[in-house]
Amino acid sequence: MCGICGVVALKGQHPDQEVLARMVETIHHRGPDDSGVMVEGPCGLGNTRLAIIDLSPNGHQPMYARHRRAFDAYTSLQEAWIAYNGEVYNFQVIRAALEATGHHFQSGTDTETLLHAYLEYGEDSFIKAFNGMFALAIWDQTRQRLILVRDRLGQKPLYYYQDESWFVFGSEIKALLAHPAITPRLEGACIPHYLAYGHAPSPNTLFEGIKTLPPGHLLTLDLSPGAGVPRIRPYWEPPFPGLRIDSRPEEEIAADLLSLLRTATRLRLISDVPLGAFLSGGLDSAAIVALMAQESPKTLKTFSIGFEGEPSFDETRFARRVAARFVTEHQEFIVKPDVVPLLEELVWHHDQPFADSSAIPTYLVSKLARAHVTVALTGDGGDELFAGYDRFRAAQIAENFAQLLPERANQIVDGALRRLPASTAYGGLAKRATRFLQAANLPLPARYLSWVRYVPGSWVTGLLGPAAEESVQAHYARLFEQQEHAANGDILDRLLDINMRTYLPEDLLVKVDRCSMAVSLEARSPFLDFHLVEFAARLPPQLKMRHSTSKYILKLALHGVLPNEIINRRKHGFGVPVGRWFRTDLADYARAILLSERAAGRGILNMAAVQQMLDQHQEGRADLGHALWGLITFELWLARYFD
Repeated sequence: MCGICGVVALKGQHPDQEVLARMVETIHHRGPDDSGVMVEGPCGLGNTRLAIIDLSPNGHQPMYARHRRAFDAYTSLQEAWIAYNGEVYNFQVIRAALEATGHHFQSGTDTETLLHAYLEYGEDSFIKAFNGMFALAIWDQTRQRLILVRDRLGQKPLYYYQDESWFVFGSEIKALLAHPAITPRLEGACIPHYLAYGHAPSPNTLFEGIKTLPPGHLLTLDLSPGAGVPRIRPYWEPPFPGLRIDSRPEEEIAADLLSLLRTATRLRLISDVPLGAFLSGGLDSAAIVALMAQESPKTLKTFSIGFEGEPSFDETRFARRVAARFVTEHQEFIVKPDVVPLLEELVWHHDQPFADSSAIPTYLVSKLARAHVTVALTGDGGDELFAGYDRFRAAQIAENFAQLLPERANQIVDGALRRLPASTAYGGLAKRATRFLQAANLPLPARYLSWVRYVPGSWVTGLLGPAAEESVQAHYARLFEQQEHAANGDILDRLLDINMRTYLPEDLLVKVDRCSMAVSLEARSPFLDFHLVEFAARLPPQLKMRHSTSKYILKLALHGVLPNEIINRRKHGFGVPVGRWFRTDLADYARAILLSERAAGRGILNMAAVQQMLDQHQEGRADLGHALWGLITFELWLARYFD
């Protein structure tokens, strides 16, 4: 696992190695074991390495290779360089095939295999055989061409910027900002979307001119005469759920599912460094731990985190039971985090404001694990593939809601619930019921958005004006309009597709990458093996959500692998009690940050609305903890980059 960066001069300049070295230094945390830069003609590449496979100096990057082909339309000798971030789990099979055709290798790394595969198969084909998570840059010295590639699901990040003179890219935005051609400028059009989604929607960022390469895409920048404009195209796209239905008996499907998950887990055990697993006590992480214990002869190390005095957010007792069942070497971390410095640190690592407060436990458990291992497997992706979130169940219930509860009755029940104190406990019944009722009669895009957003629509209007919320609603509706295969699609299939294209790559995977790489830890997700993703997409929706049972087929597959108490547990998110914090320990801090003269002087948000949000939350009239968290990270980010 590594961090990468690079530049291409578009006007005949020569890249500066010192600038490249500064860019690499900004992402040193992603790979503290080695680093390097190279300049060849108009291109410069940089890399900082976390050594996982082949720990010897032979894995140094950027890496060069050349290969002579007998039948090449351009030249008999091809030369290329690579800077690579990621892990490819099937590289040894591909390496053997390349060796059979005459390729010679100097290391045991997947990096070198990727580079030789490019030389052998070309840019349109080389990446399709690789199974893993990655972001890579290849400088084709022979053709004077840059190729950027990002993995299918978006587990590894890749950002880029272009002006008339320079094309600049990197694993994190901070690496781009270290280049003198780039001055941070606020992308104001993304602010409403950030408040709603908790992040800027891809491919945009909150920095003007800086974009992210979409998952499963390849970018080519050709410097031949008349070129210089990037060409971006997909090499893989998430299959629309339910488009091709697997109609076999469910027991046969469950057996295949378990086999695929077992294979995906086994592949991710390849490592030359210590390896363990995150264990929350929920179904997905427990499944990965169970399969790791079966597939590895070594004693497994597992890691969990809990919070002092917060029983509704604590799953550690379930994690302990799973650890005992599979005889793991279990480490538990019970904390009362010092949130203020953590906030500053997380804003720096994410580069953009990031409203998902579960970054705190993700960062802390990563830090705990890194003291013992360099690689950790996770259960990320299980909810996305098999409909594990409560909002999927709520969406199905809401389809028949108008008939079950007329609008007038809905208003009466909603009004009664609103008069109750706004609890900040995890999964409070009144809070969940209120959110459901407020959106149940809305059209599908608006309904689902109301359940996933951070700042409610009425508050976005109050903070930024009505046009801001209108732009959010229009943007989210377009995502549904882009579902080419959804004319007669099941509602669950449509929502799984939306989730796969938005929340997974733009929130969940960003959080996992930044929080794990902040402490130089590689996080691997067997559920996100693309073969498993394609398999899950072919399953009919009733095998994912059956009546009130979510993840039906996954639970069926895991019978006999996990104890029933884990299989039948209600879904519990990986959260922190931000709502309570902003009423107690962080109440004064929130007001000091959000109502400061500096914040007011920006003229971005309506300060009267900010004041009302704080008042309503701290007086117990509403639970706006997550919204306030989003506002605070936004203000801290503005202060870091624009003051």
